Amino acid sequence: MGAISDEVPLKGRAGGEYPDEMEVRASQWMSQAKRGDSEAFDQLTRALRQRAFLTARSWVGSSEDALELSQEAFLKTYRARDTYRDGEPFLPWFHRILRNTCFSFLRQSKRLRPTSLSSRSAEDEPDWEIEGEEPDPEAGIAGEEEKRAFWKGFARLSARDREILALRHFQELAYAEIARVLAIPEGTVMSRLFHARARLRTVLAPLFDEESGTADAKAAKEARR
Repeated sequence: MGAISDEVPLKGRAGGEYPDEMEVRASQWMSQAKRGDSEAFDQLTRALRQRAFLTARSWVGSSEDALELSQEAFLKTYRARDTYRDGEPFLPWFHRILRNTCFSFLRQSKRLRPTSLSSRSAEDEPDWEIEGEEPDPEAGIAGEEEKRAFWKGFARLSARDREILALRHFQELAYAEIARVLAIPEGTVMSRLFHARARLRTVLAPLFDEESGTADAKAAKEARR
């Protein structure tokens, strides 16, 4: 697997809509749902469930847990529909619900703990480390060894690093949309992505060497048979 970059996403977008178009539609659907249109909320769920699932899985690891938690986030969203303010961008509002749902699960599972003060940059608020449950291998990364090494390394990143990499590379969101979803400036998005990619490369390098060595040993063993 090559280095992560903006030019080579880890996973293709499931749909063909541009980010801004989806944001507008999602906000319209939510406003309609607030006024009692259940079909609008069904449309909203269908449009965003894959993106919600992928983001949840980047935090919790297990596909089964991610599916359950993303569904729970949509249920919470529907129950809180009266608190949604018409005209407010929906995606950041929903992302906060999804994040809180996943983090609540991680806390209850005793898998979430604050990062050390020394690991934070001067501009950043507190971050979190997630213990256990490496994410499932994702189709689209060549080779079983590389898949295993990638997710092993990804699981070592902090919650915020996982989040921003998932938004950019799993969902292929533009910088502007990530900025809106996370309610941070685009410059901060670029800075966080730069540092998250650098940390991912650092943890991946020895893991890929390890998996490569294991694969070579297996090949040599097969050749001797």
